[in-house]
Amino acid sequence: MAEENQISSVRHFRRFALAVCAVGVLVQLLLTAYYLGMGHKAAPHDLPVGLVAADAQRAQVTTMLEKDGAFAVGEYASADELVSAIRERDVYGGVDLTGDQPMLYVAGAAGTSAAALLRSTYTSVMQQQKSNQLTQLAGTGGAITVAEVQALIAASPVTDVVPLPADDVNGVSLGFLTQALSLGGTIASMGLGRLIPRTRRSWKRGVAHAGTLIVYAIGSAAAVLWSMSWFGVGTDADQLEMLGIFALISLAVTGSTAGAVALIGPAGALVGAFYFTVGTVISGASILPEFLPAFGRHLGENLPTGAGVQAVRDNLYFPDAPIGGHLLVLTLYAAIGCLIVLVTNFLPNRGEGFSAAGPQISGHEPND
Repeated sequence: MAEENQISSVRHFRRFALAVCAVGVLVQLLLTAYYLGMGHKAAPHDLPVGLVAADAQRAQVTTMLEKDGAFAVGEYASADELVSAIRERDVYGGVDLTGDQPMLYVAGAAGTSAAALLRSTYTSVMQQQKSNQLTQLAGTGGAITVAEVQALIAASPVTDVVPLPADDVNGVSLGFLTQALSLGGTIASMGLGRLIPRTRRSWKRGVAHAGTLIVYAIGSAAAVLWSMSWFGVGTDADQLEMLGIFALISLAVTGSTAGAVALIGPAGALVGAFYFTVGTVISGASILPEFLPAFGRHLGENLPTGAGVQAVRDNLYFPDAPIGGHLLVLTLYAAIGCLIVLVTNFLPNRGEGFSAAGPQISGHEPND
């Protein structure tokens, strides 16, 4: 009998090990395909740019920029209007063709990939135009002055309207901060439930769980701000505003994850894992939304990670840009999640009710 039990136990272990390996390989396959699908060949799709040009040039330049779908060109009456649009993040940059010499305007803080693309496109077009001018001058057989040659070979001027700070030269800080908030929020959502003893459902338990999530969000935001100060990132920003935004991001992650756990049990913690593994890639931190496939772009900007990245970027570097839409997305995730936590605790007690923040440990208290 003992030998039969041992054989059965070995078979059970083998089946379990095989299932774990199969699930692990499948998850790895799906994530690899997803990551490569989102970022292996990132290319711009309707990247908004501005143009200041005379009527004779406007149609030609617009057609040239929009022919492959890479850019979406907006027209502006003056360079000042274009600069204002860049500061408000309506466009990533643009070119003014009305002066004696064309001028390119970019915003490095909006995304290094967009700024690099605008620079390379502008340089390529200007080199082509200068080559054509030299060819035309040579074809006339006339003499070319030194001043004309110097003007043609001179580097095209570029103005960075909103440059990245010296302490964030690659613009990667937002991605790191988002990952830290997402991972920390996921762990907190799972861990808080284990720290809170199992009690019968009551309004007090619901308020306590929701209050704990809010306290954690504020503490999480303070920790992020403190760590940023070590590296000189965001030191010029309004610290209270940044604290509020980071706290809202954290509460959006933890609150929505806790709400999912309250509805379906421990499996709801996968919502937090989804934010970290899937949401951070399409958040717009490392790959700009306009460089993502349409599916990734629309999903990313409506997740706490994506809305959070855009809100933080605008608050840090683009104070003229409206962030109400991003804050609304974060508020909905936070409010709906916390509301679910409260409602599920207000409901009549059920035999094995889960904690609103995660799986629970043993222990009972009388109902309030």
